[in-house]
Amino acid sequence: MTDANVESAFDVYDVSVLIIILVLTLGFLTKGRLWGKSPSPEEMYNNIGTSEEEAEGNIIKTMEETDKTMVIFFGSQTGTAEDYANRLAKEATARFGLPAMVADLEEYDLSNLNELPSDKFVAFVMATYGEGEPTDNAELFFNFITDEDVTFANEQSADESPLSNLKYAIFGLGNNTYEHYNHCSRLVNKALLALGATRVGPAGEGDEGAGTMEEDYLAWKEELWTAATAEFNLKEKEYVYQPALELTELDDVSDDSVYHGEPNKNHLLHNTASQSLGAHSAHNPFPAKIVATKELFNAKDRSCIHVDIDLTGSNLTYVTGDHAAVWAPNNETEVERLLMVLGLLDKKSTAYTLKAIDPTAKVPFPVPTTYEDTVRYYLEINGPCSRQFLSTLLGFAPTPEAKKEAFRLSSDKDVFQEEISSQYLNIAQTLLLCSNGQPWDKIPFTIMIETLPRLQPRYYSISSSSQVDKKKFSITAVVESIRVPGRKEPLKGVATNYIKKLKHLMSNTVDSDKFMVDYQHEGPRGYLVDKSSDTLKMLVHIRRSNFKLPTDPTKPVIMIGPGTGVAPFRGFVHERATQARNGTPVGPMILFFGSRHPEQDFLYQEEWSEIGEQLGDKFKLVTAFSRVGNDKIYVQHKLVEYGELVSKYIDEGANFYVCGDASHMARDVSHALATIIAKYKGISEFEAEEVVKSLRVQNRYQEDVW
Repeated sequence: MTDANVESAFDVYDVSVLIIILVLTLGFLTKGRLWGKSPSPEEMYNNIGTSEEEAEGNIIKTMEETDKTMVIFFGSQTGTAEDYANRLAKEATARFGLPAMVADLEEYDLSNLNELPSDKFVAFVMATYGEGEPTDNAELFFNFITDEDVTFANEQSADESPLSNLKYAIFGLGNNTYEHYNHCSRLVNKALLALGATRVGPAGEGDEGAGTMEEDYLAWKEELWTAATAEFNLKEKEYVYQPALELTELDDVSDDSVYHGEPNKNHLLHNTASQSLGAHSAHNPFPAKIVATKELFNAKDRSCIHVDIDLTGSNLTYVTGDHAAVWAPNNETEVERLLMVLGLLDKKSTAYTLKAIDPTAKVPFPVPTTYEDTVRYYLEINGPCSRQFLSTLLGFAPTPEAKKEAFRLSSDKDVFQEEISSQYLNIAQTLLLCSNGQPWDKIPFTIMIETLPRLQPRYYSISSSSQVDKKKFSITAVVESIRVPGRKEPLKGVATNYIKKLKHLMSNTVDSDKFMVDYQHEGPRGYLVDKSSDTLKMLVHIRRSNFKLPTDPTKPVIMIGPGTGVAPFRGFVHERATQARNGTPVGPMILFFGSRHPEQDFLYQEEWSEIGEQLGDKFKLVTAFSRVGNDKIYVQHKLVEYGELVSKYIDEGANFYVCGDASHMARDVSHALATIIAKYKGISEFEAEEVVKSLRVQNRYQEDVW
């Protein structure tokens, strides 16, 4: 081959490589949306499609074909916003005769909003996720509508108000402990108004941080209906439950076709015919083997469990700093309680199927299934009872006395807060309280299916490094068993007590907690127990996080992680230690860890000593124990104490990380850093706060808080 031919071949090769890199880069930046297809609900159940594909649905056509006047779009990460959207749609129809539908933002292309007729009504119920980010399913719409150069279908270039026909309402779900409180709903509201849309009613905001989300929603929707009544000439009528789903019990059905808690069809087929589970994702979790569990606390009344989980056999991968999702069932105490209050204990194993009466309604989980499997695996039955939900059940009260009591509670927000919300009572506990223990067996089960949110996985910061082991990750979880004044039983966390149950099974020990709760740990058809090795499994998937070490390993790192907030930093430190052992130069790391007492809850104490020996002066651990001595010392106090070193690292380009409690700790740490910067830079507190904001913008100040 001549030199010219070689050069020509290399040119072709270079161009090909550049094209491939460009395509892959576009795929990464758009998360595959350029060539994706939106999955149907059945495809999600069967795990045929992938997640986060581009929306293709035409909302105008859908509303015309189904004769709908109102559509409520939701942007939801954990299911709460979707729950509120469903409640709003049901109330619109039942209370005002307004034909309404609920729509997932990622399933529709809303570039034709400008063509929506003026007699249609649109509502947006949008959660803000993380640090001011849209939820995964709202990302496409959020980026589209807030773009300065947004262009709609068939839009005239000179039209400055393309959405002048649009009438909309909006409710945001946020947490005031985060800096960007309700950021998404605020920006969407601002964008819609700027585009000429007319808002009906106030822009509502719910605050999870203040614990007022439910009452914020109820207050907003009443103002909304007052404004909508005038705008659309609505007539209020007596509330009558109108099911969107039809439930049919099955007498003759093969058990091989009945879902006993499987998340989708692939899992069902795998359990009954040893077929493949398919690619694993948030819609298709992986039954991962539990390698080891360990109790980390040395305290009688508290527990923190370390779990090592094996991803071998899955397509799942993680990067240090990512989150792990644990799919836990509801505990058997609450499963039995709800079945009892609904009068379904005697036929809990009866199979049934569901069919949508409303063409826009969706069957929320795979069917056919049974009553007990629905309550155990598919419905969020432990969440706090809502005042609105209780009011919709008045007509099904078993006695006049129960109806009177339910009305008393549901009609007065202060009474409801004092007697129900402050006690964190779920729907079953609330109904039994109202009826003095008598079942409410007239309640249609479809109300529970349509009103209670879908049971969601719980997320934990991964506490291991992918550079140490790519196929094994760890989580660190404090078991939630909270004594609430006035409440008979402790408030039990769904997933952490499930993890605790698995830990006792693996170590063959007995739980000494007299309020212990049991779980169906074997999973559907026993497939979460490996009979050949007696190994236990749990359903998991991985969620990507932006909480990452700097790409330059020589950059200093400052980490604030009290309690289990230390989890991702265990991964960070192990990663840097691995890099150092492999000969990579690494920068200094300082970890501020806080807990109550060094002899009770000093997480990973021995490991920090070992890491210190490996990294030498490149790693420093600073501890704050709040129950030692007369004064309570927290991580923010220690941060200020080491202010000179922190300031030096910031000057050297350090990344600053905070993980843990958002309500107090994260804010206090942010203020402490501003105090340090003001002192050692000789600037005002206001100027220092601006420096902290600048660090956030540069992604050098990162938070993973809850």
